[in-house]
Amino acid sequence: MSNDKKMKIAVLFGGRSAEHEVSIRSARSIIGGLNKDEYEIVPIAISRKGVWLSPEDSLQALQCERVPELECGVWFTPGAGEEALRVRAGETMQSMHIDMIFPVLHGTFGEDGTIQGLCEMLNIPYVGAGVVGSALGMDKVLAKDVWAFNGIPVTPYVSALRTEWQSDQGAVMVRCKEKGLGWPRFVKPANAGSSVGISKAHNYAEFVEAMNLAAQYDRKILIEEAVESPREIEIGVIGNDEPECSVPGQICYDREFYDYEAKYLSGDDPIMHIPADLPKEMTEMIVDFAKRAWRALDLNGMGRVDFLLGNDGRLWLNEVNTLPGFTVISMFNRLWAGAGVSYSELLDRLIAYAQERYEIRQGLNVIH
Repeated sequence: MSNDKKMKIAVLFGGRSAEHEVSIRSARSIIGGLNKDEYEIVPIAISRKGVWLSPEDSLQALQCERVPELECGVWFTPGAGEEALRVRAGETMQSMHIDMIFPVLHGTFGEDGTIQGLCEMLNIPYVGAGVVGSALGMDKVLAKDVWAFNGIPVTPYVSALRTEWQSDQGAVMVRCKEKGLGWPRFVKPANAGSSVGISKAHNYAEFVEAMNLAAQYDRKILIEEAVESPREIEIGVIGNDEPECSVPGQICYDREFYDYEAKYLSGDDPIMHIPADLPKEMTEMIVDFAKRAWRALDLNGMGRVDFLLGNDGRLWLNEVNTLPGFTVISMFNRLWAGAGVSYSELLDRLIAYAQERYEIRQGLNVIH
């Protein structure tokens, strides 16, 4: 950490994923929620083409909620630690001291282990899950593989590569039949968030359309059996080796599933019941499964774990979001507010977990 009183935190936002706009909104909320007496905030916007903007241009991007395509304003030197970032100043470049990076990059190139790997190479502490946990959490197929192996209940599913679907649709259908998948079923890009590219198919014609849509977003596609009229229960998890859970909450909506439009475009706030109306035994089961899911994927920092509770009382682990939304309507911070943790305190704790994890890693013997 620098010798200054305030910790200097670079907040990364925007990025190349389909969740670019959501990232900007989350970053605005996080920057607004960080304690200015404790932290000096350096905004760094990343354009849709992957260009890193200077802090000055990034601040303007935040204010207008749009990241323009400008000349690169930030460079980095792997391994240089707190002085790894360099900023263009006129015709020269100057080192920029950074104590920590707070990636607010939802989806690909931000939530999938890529930016985490860069932070490791830069040797700068960063908020959230590590490289492996981020990559596993982002890949819905691999996450389900790991959870199923660890005895955590997940809905029946199969996966298919885009090349498989394009070359032999019949083989994919046979795989679904062998797994016993009926109708309706969900089709999802394996690596995407905010319900981008997700469809619910009730018949073969809709299934073909759903597969073609998902294939636009990822090379791997998850196909899973739909739970009939489930209650969608979500719980927040924070910590490192010893995770802590918020209260569980239920999200309700007036459509078949909570899609991207319902989350961000409809203008209607979803109905959230926090805490969810659940028997004590079910709440305890959700907490237990959430912690087991966290440890199975080797997560750190934060995560929102989503469950489906069927009419028959069966509980299914749906997915984990290792970089949940931080907008004013986002479920993650509301769940923690329901547990008595304010937005500002939640951010403080995430930063503390990041520093703790970094110091542990610094103490490891990596040179033989």
